[in-house]
Amino acid sequence: MARDRFSTATRLRLLGEQTAARVYRSQSRRQARRSRLTGRAAFLALVVCSMIVALAYPMRAYVSQQNEVDEQQRLAAAARERVERLRDEKARLQDDAYVMRLAREHLHMVRPGETGYIVVDPRAAREPRAEEAGVGRPWYSNVWDGVDRADARR
Repeated sequence: MARDRFSTATRLRLLGEQTAARVYRSQSRRQARRSRLTGRAAFLALVVCSMIVALAYPMRAYVSQQNEVDEQQRLAAAARERVERLRDEKARLQDDAYVMRLAREHLHMVRPGETGYIVVDPRAAREPRAEEAGVGRPWYSNVWDGVDRADARR
């Protein structure tokens, strides 16, 4: 027993103290790493948030301007299409036969020696006329009804 300088109880106590010291050192290192990492993460989050806030307005303006450019391009294409249709109509109006046909259809014109007929729709004769519908009502009701009818035509 001479080779054991310490008793078993002393050895166990010493072993427990060493283990406790290792655990304590490992926990303090983790806490040190955590606290440094948390500070870095907070700074990184602050930088990212600052970048987002700084870029939010320019990005919003860019998207808004892109939408406006797209709308203007759509309007320009519609205007080009309308110009093309008007050029076609102008070219057709140069033809005397086309002008005569329009005059016959829309203005009910007839040539000398022809007899013109207008066919009346029997259903239209049964419906009350607009002038007769407003008799006996105040004038502002008639005006308001006219506005409503004009909106319905759109």
